[in-house]
Amino acid sequence: MHKLSAFLLTFLLCFAFTAPASAAWQPTVAVGILSAQTTVSIAVRSGTAVLKTDAKAKPMKTLRPGMSVTITTAGSQLAADGKPARTATLLVTSADEREPLTLAVNGRLYRGAIRTDLHGYAMTVVNIARTEDYLQGVVPQEMPSAWPRSAIEAQAVAARTFALANRGRHSAEGFDLCATTHCQSYGGVAAEETGSNAAIAATYGDVLTYRGKLIDAVFHTDSGGWTDSSKAVWGTDIPYLQPAKERATKTQPWTRKWTTSEFAAKLAKKKSIGTLKKIQLTPLTIGKSASDRSASGRVTAATFVGTKGSVRLTGNDLRSLLGLPSTLFDLRLDGTTVTATGYGAGHGLGLSQWGAKAFADAGQDAKAILAHYYVGTTLKELYKK
Repeated sequence: MHKLSAFLLTFLLCFAFTAPASAAWQPTVAVGILSAQTTVSIAVRSGTAVLKTDAKAKPMKTLRPGMSVTITTAGSQLAADGKPARTATLLVTSADEREPLTLAVNGRLYRGAIRTDLHGYAMTVVNIARTEDYLQGVVPQEMPSAWPRSAIEAQAVAARTFALANRGRHSAEGFDLCATTHCQSYGGVAAEETGSNAAIAATYGDVLTYRGKLIDAVFHTDSGGWTDSSKAVWGTDIPYLQPAKERATKTQPWTRKWTTSEFAAKLAKKKSIGTLKKIQLTPLTIGKSASDRSASGRVTAATFVGTKGSVRLTGNDLRSLLGLPSTLFDLRLDGTTVTATGYGAGHGLGLSQWGAKAFADAGQDAKAILAHYYVGTTLKELYKK
């Protein structure tokens, strides 16, 4: 028997996943798809399912295609089809782990098992899916399936890596990942697209590592011309999240305007400075740093002077207060108007989705795209078909 690498052994122990002898191993992810529910209908669309109180319990009921179960809250316990189950958790899972299962939850299709957990007097609904099935409901939500194949493959690897590196992100709520952009947008079977599925299949099991560990493969919509470093955005230096130049700059331009009174009212959420008189911020040059700008040109801080004082705010604070698409912007005070002009969308870390498309259009493959955005990482096949 060959020795496992330290990384793979740690990974296997960490995820404690045991697959049937005849099935290829791959990890699963538990995705929170609904919350605060009092009634949930679960119907079998394909495969044979069983209703259990947990994975190791004996089946309470067998559900074949066309059959369903309605789970409701009943005080401090759950009920199945009106019958109290004397448990706070119910699981609808495959009768045979080797057989794919598709379930409809309140009419919406998901691959894999469905677990309902009672929290107080309402349920959280969790989809327990194999990683590759999960990705089929994620990748087309994050990147159009009509885009160049290599860009979608890069997105698939980033999404797979992010999911596995962030398992347990919502452990306090009883699942690994949420189904929103806080983690990754997940739409289940309804989101699946042929082009995206092909890209996922082509990268099956591929992940990015740095010094033997899964990376936090964050991504965003568009960098505006340069991605940024984690040190500038988060305050923590992560070696593989460093500034990277795009094929084009000043992409995804945007403009926002406010009256000075409107702008001062927004600043007042941090500090009231009276009537705005001056904005202190170095003019934007994409890809050039300054005392108040990062290496990509993003705002790290700006100072606002008013009749009743001044306030200095970070770029992230301003993005949140003003509802801006990114921190790659200029601010101009002109009489009674404040104008923000900027580029890009998102935090600017890791893979830029529009940037990846530009590289793919120019003939770059997924491996080259990933190496450009995640510096010094290794593309690794974590599991096989």
